[in-house]
Amino acid sequence: MRRLTVLALALSAVFSTPASAQDADTDINLSTARQSMVGQWQGRLEYLDYSANKWFGIPVSTHISLMADGVTMLRKSAFDDGPKVGLVYITGVELFDVNELTVSAASFRQGRKPEIMTYQVRLAPPSSDTTHWTMIEETDATDDDRPARLRLTTTRNGDAMETLKEVDFLDDEGEAWLQRNRTRLTRIGD
Repeated sequence: MRRLTVLALALSAVFSTPASAQDADTDINLSTARQSMVGQWQGRLEYLDYSANKWFGIPVSTHISLMADGVTMLRKSAFDDGPKVGLVYITGVELFDVNELTVSAASFRQGRKPEIMTYQVRLAPPSSDTTHWTMIEETDATDDDRPARLRLTTTRNGDAMETLKEVDFLDDEGEAWLQRNRTRLTRIGD
């Protein structure tokens, strides 16, 4: 009986997964959160109508890929802007700096000058695993020709991902965040 117990303990030690490896599936950081965005997504870009206090929007299809370096992300989106305008294509390139905790993002769209911005980025609680996290990006820029602090809050909840853009104008008193737009996406594939 003693030999069986020793053998069972030895086999248990060989085939069991260490606690640190088990926890690796639930570890989340900025790199793993960003990597979990890779794939094909569909949804809507919505704007808030301040007078009616209602969201309205247009359909969007987005494909996100990660380059082999693990920090450069390519985002290709097609927005259906209705029968008069048709499809609008916007391509984004993002570079994540692991040491500085910044994301430099460039956005390209036909007929417009490219936009380049650098955001400070952080994870916010609750962020538990690669499909359940909240990431906040902030930068100082302009909005409506006024100096402003911009905040992008991206929340992933399973196959749903939403990014809310908010603005706090810096040329007035106090802090007052206005919701500008949001992108609500559902993952549909790799």
